[in-house]
Amino acid sequence: MVVDKSETRVRRMFGQIAPRYDLLNRMLSGGTDVYWRWRTVRTVGPQGDGPILDVCTGTGDLALAYWKQAKGQCPVVGADFTHEMLCLANQKRDQAGVYSTNGSPGTVFLEADTQSLPFADDEFQIVSVAFGLRNVTDTRRGLREMTRVCRPGGKVAVLEFSEPSNPVFRRVYQSYFKHVLPRIGQLVARNQEDAYNYLPSSVTEFPHGQALADIMNECGLSDVQYQPLTFGIATLYYGTKPQLAVSQANVE
Repeated sequence: MVVDKSETRVRRMFGQIAPRYDLLNRMLSGGTDVYWRWRTVRTVGPQGDGPILDVCTGTGDLALAYWKQAKGQCPVVGADFTHEMLCLANQKRDQAGVYSTNGSPGTVFLEADTQSLPFADDEFQIVSVAFGLRNVTDTRRGLREMTRVCRPGGKVAVLEFSEPSNPVFRRVYQSYFKHVLPRIGQLVARNQEDAYNYLPSSVTEFPHGQALADIMNECGLSDVQYQPLTFGIATLYYGTKPQLAVSQANVE
């Protein structure tokens, strides 16, 4: 059965679980999600003072990690189409005191759909997404938009769940992921959209490894590499926008 990833369903689902989203991320991953973001901002790190964009930013963890990694030298924008998530991201930023030297917010959060980003071509040195690309209704459209707004020579980074390659560990992990995690998630973050059954289903259906790397190449990126993390539970993918790339908007 194909997972329903319509914009309306995904926005409503994440709006419902927003208040418990961070708690469950830490609890269900044992805090490993913090390490995965730490690896992302160091593997695909800021170069110079160009702006950074994090799409499907949720409550802003990766955007804020990039701000910290850049030591406040790069403007960071977090974009998401779920209003409730962005309210929490703004609270988190303010509580952390993330401000520029002129007193303005160091990280700006705005409401936007990854499939139709409100930015000019070639604007950001890094365009990232953490655990959100599989929720975008049209994966290729989202990746093309991420590539479009990335500067030539810049990087697109995708941190996403994947399936472990070791067969013994994979069986144990899948049992937890498909049977234990949904029950805990639904108990803690009660919602009408069955969000924590959606999670394992969306991961199972989503391409990973070389299959996702090939899609990133297809969407205009070159030199795409990927690194499995924590026995392959998550994978970090990153590619470069070619220096002579023609804007995707002009191609289409």
